[in-house]
Amino acid sequence: MFERGLLPDFVTRAGIRTLIRQRRDFQISVGGENDATKHSEYLQSFIGSLLASPIAVNTADANEQHYEVPAKFYDHVLGGARKYSSALYPPSTSVADARDLLDEAEVRMLQLYASRAKITRDGGALRVMDLGCGWGSVSLWFAANFPNIEVVGLSNSNSQREYIMGQARERGLTNLKILTGNINDFELPEGVGKFDRVISIEMFEHMKNYSLLLSKISRDFLLPSGYLFVHIFVHSTTPYHFVDAGPSDWMTRYFFSGGTMPSSSLLLYFQGDLSLKSHWSVNGDHYALTSEAWLQNMDANSGPLTEVLGEIYGEDDREVWRARWRAFFMACAELFRFNGGNEWFVDHYLFKNGKGVMQ
Repeated sequence: MFERGLLPDFVTRAGIRTLIRQRRDFQISVGGENDATKHSEYLQSFIGSLLASPIAVNTADANEQHYEVPAKFYDHVLGGARKYSSALYPPSTSVADARDLLDEAEVRMLQLYASRAKITRDGGALRVMDLGCGWGSVSLWFAANFPNIEVVGLSNSNSQREYIMGQARERGLTNLKILTGNINDFELPEGVGKFDRVISIEMFEHMKNYSLLLSKISRDFLLPSGYLFVHIFVHSTTPYHFVDAGPSDWMTRYFFSGGTMPSSSLLLYFQGDLSLKSHWSVNGDHYALTSEAWLQNMDANSGPLTEVLGEIYGEDDREVWRARWRAFFMACAELFRFNGGNEWFVDHYLFKNGKGVMQ
């Protein structure tokens, strides 16, 4: 019924919270969170499933579901920086203020990336790769705020490349270029050298074989002295695959085919070619507020979005997809708010190129 827009939001949210609790109970049962031996066995089995996979699967689905959706849809939903990932809100921000503070919260998170990735205005002429650059929030902000660096973004979406380069031209940015390719087989073009920094924001959740991915970043993208900074959303203890196994898995079917929910510690098992230097967690309430702001933007721009959704999905399916997008944002908000934002949240990692141990 929610796809026809017949359910009030409080009913939809109640159903979402029920599904989240069921997911949590399933993780306790299958992932063995209350049994150290069982949990260890589950984790090793999960890592084995990643190692048996290519770097990424269902890349065409990911494009269709998010990244080839026209920019004008996101113009009405995201904040001013077009950041399609968690923002960082001031303490004690209420849901009612989420939309009004979204632009500020986007910049707060971008500033945090710069600090944690060791990028400063007096840090020399660094070359920075934005791996999985989305709608260009990182690429455009870094290029504008750090004129001493060169930014190269990688997207698997032509529409994203065209959008970002159009924005760069409008803003007079000459230190930014965007490349397109599939991460499974992408190689830097001739004349494009390796990087001092690789930054990846909410791309690893679309990946599977982290061993191959990190090896590729180390070998093909990073200079020997370079750093990799990663922002991903995670579960506190138990990783899992997004699987479309039935009617309740609509989020996987329509929004996250081939996706992975890493655990907070998962990337620590893949330090064969890069060594972890720092690891931080960001409470899930920030992503909950971000999702609420997107929902509020969608509702505030309902009129213009009617035309946009019709162009994307056709007039017959326009309202179905409006309901799906609204439910998607509600589901994200409820997921990251669960257990005070301490169950599902965002993690940041800084890796140094080369083998080693955490220092």
